[in-house]
Amino acid sequence: MDRAQIVHENFLSRVAVGDLPAGVPPRPGLSREQAVSLYRSQVLSRALDRTSRAMQKAGQGFYTIGSSGHEGMAAVAQALRPTDIAFLHYRDAAFQIARAEQVPGQQIAWDMLLSFACSKEDPTSGGRHKVLGSKALMIPPQTSTIASHLPKAVGAAYSLGAARRHPPEHRQLPEDGIAICSFGDASANHSTAQGAINTAGWTSVQSIPLPLLFVCEDNGIGISTKTPRGWIQASMEHRPGIRYFQANGLDIYETYAVAQEAAEYVRTRRKPAFLHLKTVRLYGHAGADVPTTYLSRAEVEAEEAMDPLLHSVRLLAEDGALAPEEALAIYEQTCARTDRIAAEAATRPHLASADEVAASLIPPKRSCKPTNGPSAEARAATFGGDLRAMDEPQPMSRLINWALTDLMLEHGEIVCMGEDVGRKGGVYGVTQKLQQRFGPDRMIDTLLDEQSILGLAIGMGHNGFLPIPEIQFLAYLHNAEDQIRGEAATLPFFSNGQFSNPMVLRIAGLGYQKGFGGHFHNDNSLAVLRDIPGVIIACPSTGADAAQMLRECVRLAREEQRVVVFLEPIALYPMRDLHGAQDGGWMTTYPSPDRRIALGEVGVHGDGTDLAIVTYGNGHYLSKQALPEIEAAGIKARIIDLRWLAPLPIEALRAATQGCKHVLIVDECRRTGSQSEALMTFFCEESRAPATARVVAEDCFIATGPAYAAPLPSRDGIVAAALSLTGVAK
Repeated sequence: MDRAQIVHENFLSRVAVGDLPAGVPPRPGLSREQAVSLYRSQVLSRALDRTSRAMQKAGQGFYTIGSSGHEGMAAVAQALRPTDIAFLHYRDAAFQIARAEQVPGQQIAWDMLLSFACSKEDPTSGGRHKVLGSKALMIPPQTSTIASHLPKAVGAAYSLGAARRHPPEHRQLPEDGIAICSFGDASANHSTAQGAINTAGWTSVQSIPLPLLFVCEDNGIGISTKTPRGWIQASMEHRPGIRYFQANGLDIYETYAVAQEAAEYVRTRRKPAFLHLKTVRLYGHAGADVPTTYLSRAEVEAEEAMDPLLHSVRLLAEDGALAPEEALAIYEQTCARTDRIAAEAATRPHLASADEVAASLIPPKRSCKPTNGPSAEARAATFGGDLRAMDEPQPMSRLINWALTDLMLEHGEIVCMGEDVGRKGGVYGVTQKLQQRFGPDRMIDTLLDEQSILGLAIGMGHNGFLPIPEIQFLAYLHNAEDQIRGEAATLPFFSNGQFSNPMVLRIAGLGYQKGFGGHFHNDNSLAVLRDIPGVIIACPSTGADAAQMLRECVRLAREEQRVVVFLEPIALYPMRDLHGAQDGGWMTTYPSPDRRIALGEVGVHGDGTDLAIVTYGNGHYLSKQALPEIEAAGIKARIIDLRWLAPLPIEALRAATQGCKHVLIVDECRRTGSQSEALMTFFCEESRAPATARVVAEDCFIATGPAYAAPLPSRDGIVAAALSLTGVAK
């Protein structure tokens, strides 16, 4: 017999004869009305688990990871406020149900069953996934199973204190709110969880406000791998800066009392706490999982005997709140009601086309207060002597610094964060003076953990800030790419556009650093970013373009709530000369603060029709170096600087190459997985496709020392390819 059916029948028979598990008396704190309400939430959670399995068997439902055994989370919800932002473990249906009882007008059973049925009427995801979540309940939806939501919970908690000092225009969370994140004991071992917990403690010991409640639901197993007995307590009880609380999650009275104490500590002390709840897992991991294949029958039955609903029936009876026969009636009525609602939910329409599925990839635009930019007086006071230098050509790094300064003057909700961005001014000096200009709470020096840097940005975005996180080197992003792929980029998609976490992620990257760093500091692969739906990738090649594109990136994040990656070519930061020493050919003056380059606007240099060189970043620089020799061979050429790598600026590219006989793609990234592959595909699919070739990097890592540029495109390689493609070289 299916374990879910066994648990169901055990509950019915044991309650009927009064065979209830022993335990401590009800702890004071819950009123009888509250206790009965929590029991109803627990029962609905259990009924939904059973119904989800029935729906799957009937081909009407598509998700069976349930919450049975974790129903004590209803008491945690009762101990919190419905405005406390909650990032939930996927077994926390009881939490969401109990919170719905705190907010008028909710139809939680109907809403969750629409989600089970993947109906496009599901108010959370619009039929895209079964997720816990609700805008009305301040529960951002997610599909995390490996605790990747913990870093953004740290960021959301940090934002609560930051918003007291600098209230953002689009603030979402109350001043006295707290953040909560829940997860399982197995997920607590994940590097993402450990990093977030460490970051919380690291922040707390510096007396920086961080009102965050970690809730670990310890059922002792992760799918089939057991957690060592006592592991969570031993590893979490004495973490610096984090207060440890423990409760029996099978007992709603105790759980409520301890959760209330923990929440009060977090709310009043503005410090993080760790609530360790003992739970059980019933039914196995999911519908297809048979726990007796990796656990003994005795172990499975021992867990089932500790069913938290049986504990609740005993506690309610001892408290005089509800007689066992009344509790049994509530259970039976709820199961029947859930089945009736499920039958209706299964008839509701589903998403039927790719366009419908993709409709929520891009978040909706939001209204922002108009601004005329920083005043002349504010700029003079902030820039000082730098104002006089703006009329002289400057390298890219300095122009990015000035653009950031103007943007931070104009938009008080901008917060920059990253390793060394503040006091040091960045590893390449790009953010020098910004901490002196705007203070350490807007230029945040973080600990060395890319997951925490991006989580801080995501969480602050939830509360109306406009984060500009920095990753020191492109290769370092790989330690944390799931924070963009699995968290930031998916939030509008899985929330049907109801939640967003806009940001402008600055990354120093690409190759051509002479004799420095090897593959960790010269990384020429963008593949990990290019295939994330909805993410915008910008890559400037000149200082003037960088300033104007950065302004557009901030506009896209601020007004259109987009996740934008601003990739800055390290080798071009200090670049001054183009053809010869001290010619100053690659420096530009600072464009006025009202000028920007729109998304999808490419740069076209020249009007030759024999050859169009399509490139970006360092490739633009090398192509400009190669141009005199190409033209000396009688080839009339133009250079097209893509600027925007994702989404590919198709229309602008089509117009920019109109009438050109040949197209040469110069891509400093690798032959496999590079931008050049998408460009070759585009030109091959054009109805009147020009002859096309590409110059790319080899499928190889970059070496340190004199061979740093050996696998990369070169000036001479571009010249040779241009002559060959156009037929000049025989």
